[in-house]
Amino acid sequence: MSQITTLTVLNYKGFSEKFWALSMMQFGHKYMKTVEGQSFYKLMGSGKDNFNPFPDWNVYAVLQVWDDKTFAENFFETHKLSRLYQKHAEKMEVLYLESIQARGEWNGSNPFTSTVKSNAIDESDQIAVITRASIKTKMLLKFWKYVPESQKPLENTKGLLYTKGFGELPFVEMATFSIWENIDCLQAYAYQSHEHIKAIQKTRQLDWYSEELFSRFRLQDKVVLKGA
Repeated sequence: MSQITTLTVLNYKGFSEKFWALSMMQFGHKYMKTVEGQSFYKLMGSGKDNFNPFPDWNVYAVLQVWDDKTFAENFFETHKLSRLYQKHAEKMEVLYLESIQARGEWNGSNPFTSTVKSNAIDESDQIAVITRASIKTKMLLKFWKYVPESQKPLENTKGLLYTKGFGELPFVEMATFSIWENIDCLQAYAYQSHEHIKAIQKTRQLDWYSEELFSRFRLQDKVVLKGA
């Protein structure tokens, strides 16, 4: 068996469907107890564009780590929760991700096992990145004041195809997800952007996270289960 991670991005339209989506942040957990082959999951809302911490009620996400891709495919094809998501969402898109590397912890452990070696990545592979952090309560105000400045380097960044802020709890439990055209574009941003390097230095200096994780993936597949 070979671990695979999926990120399901769900778009909703209309008050009743958005209310249903919000309710599933709580009630979705009961369905997850019956999912086979799943080692880790997170039900997440999203923030407004430009990493605004206030909720975007239109977009939600489900992160799931699977023992094998077969379990993931079976879930999306047959499980009641998947059918409910498809019924209520205006659009449902599933990204299949192979872990390249992951550092740090998420709720006390690292859920991602590397399945792809860095030297196996080629120029045609799109790269996904998930960064996740729990922000210390005493640092919340200072952190969110700094966010607009720290995100400026992302504007018009070469090779950045998609970016969105997700989270389990607004303001406190936050994650960012991005997709890059290839590994070279990601490396250029990570190691050549002066603003990004400054943001990393400031993070280490102020120590505003109680827990953090950084992970890279190869985007294996993208499946649209509903919507264009």
